[in-house]
Amino acid sequence: MKIRKSILFFIMIGLSISCSKDDKINNSNPYLPNFPVDVTLNLNLPQYSQLVFDTNVVYVNNGAAGIRGIFVFNAGGGNYKAFDAACPNQALSTCSTMTINGIKAKCPCDDTEYSFFTGLAPGKEYPMKQYRVQQINSTTLRVYN
Repeated sequence: MKIRKSILFFIMIGLSISCSKDDKINNSNPYLPNFPVDVTLNLNLPQYSQLVFDTNVVYVNNGAAGIRGIFVFNAGGGNYKAFDAACPNQALSTCSTMTINGIKAKCPCDDTEYSFFTGLAPGKEYPMKQYRVQQINSTTLRVYN
């Protein structure tokens, strides 16, 4: 009986740890609702072709592209990141759509800049809302949640 309780205890600990990271990053922000995201990008198309080069970013605002659109970033080494374009520390308003400023996203409401490498901004409570990126082949990316 003790063995069963021990096994059950470790399973429960493992489950709580494995779920907590994504939940904290993407679900605990009171400013950003959970919108569906499922976008496929063909890197051969002119509007996405810059993503084949390291440290380039594109803004996508079509179909199921998040709250205010998404930023897709080539972090180098075949590593792509995607973030919502809504300012994560502001209530949704006319100024809460971020813009690209080099390798950072800038929120026009408070001029805060968030890193495309980490999604973080110094001194801010919430990081940018991040989405999953799957590289389907050498020319196709899927961004989803």
